[in-house]
Amino acid sequence: MNYLKTITLSLYGLYSLTTLAAQGHIEPPMVTIPAGTFIMGSNTGQPSKIPHFPEHEVSINAFQLSQFEVTVSEFRKFIEATHYKTGTNCWAWKADTGEIDMRPGSWNTPKYAPSEFHPVMCIGQTDAKAYIAWLNQQTGKQYRLPSESEWEYAARAGSTEDYFWGADNKNLCDYANIFDQSGTQAFKRDLNLEWTGVNCDDGAPYTTVVGMYKPNAFGLFDMIGNVGEYVEDCEHASYEGAPSDGSTWNTDCVIREFPFGKIEFIMQRGGSYVADEAWSRLFVRGHSGESNPSSLGEGFRLALNIDEMQPSPSKVADKTAEFQRMLIIAQNKQRQSAKPSVLGANTQP
Repeated sequence: MNYLKTITLSLYGLYSLTTLAAQGHIEPPMVTIPAGTFIMGSNTGQPSKIPHFPEHEVSINAFQLSQFEVTVSEFRKFIEATHYKTGTNCWAWKADTGEIDMRPGSWNTPKYAPSEFHPVMCIGQTDAKAYIAWLNQQTGKQYRLPSESEWEYAARAGSTEDYFWGADNKNLCDYANIFDQSGTQAFKRDLNLEWTGVNCDDGAPYTTVVGMYKPNAFGLFDMIGNVGEYVEDCEHASYEGAPSDGSTWNTDCVIREFPFGKIEFIMQRGGSYVADEAWSRLFVRGHSGESNPSSLGEGFRLALNIDEMQPSPSKVADKTAEFQRMLIIAQNKQRQSAKPSVLGANTQP
């Protein structure tokens, strides 16, 4: 009976992959985020590379946010339909040093995209926006990146603590794919780096299939860890002068000079598969260049204004449901490949 069940599941998975391949685009499952007011940032805690102070009150209008990070399969639809050209290099870890440099690699390089349901990375914010513009053309909607304040509000889901489940970092491996014991072992094996991870083990040394961990109170997955997520805002030296209405902040941006020119930096949030306890805190901020693809763990998810919500035609709803069914299959496969009692695993080299 178990053997027949396995065959049936495999055939269904093959059928689902064929069905998804025939779709012109995939509309992601969305979660409605209610309006509210919260305190953004923190006046305590050791400052990260990007200051997260001062604390300030922000009021957020209701909006929608995708339940999962955008996956390889979703981004592939865009590439196949438009023949859009991404870069052929992205930032990667250097062995022995812990430094980073640009190396050959792209969004579909197998070691950066182990499955169709891993979050897409090795893309820049510019690539993410190109995907969004195409999806909007296909759907007639106005998907977008969230503002930084919308992102933190949605990630907190009402929490005022360092993490969306509270203040205890002992639960990190239940809620987030961060740098844990699997990561420690993988970085030693693959990069000869003696980095110490969080004292728990979720079985995922690098990125993993989206939605493998416990969601926050709004029903959003991977708001901490897996990949950091591009937002619409550019970087600022602090929150002094930040908007209080949840809007995007894209004036007086930080610009850095490099030998090859000047770069205006943009924000990304949520840590990544290499985040520790400190970098997993909800108020911690990361940054990147607009066109700076990275395998260090940078991707994105989609936002949508409430007034842009439209009843989805049955065919669109069926496609979204098919994506969700396929994702469940991918999650189960990920669990089966993991060691016992962990959420997921990944053999990314």
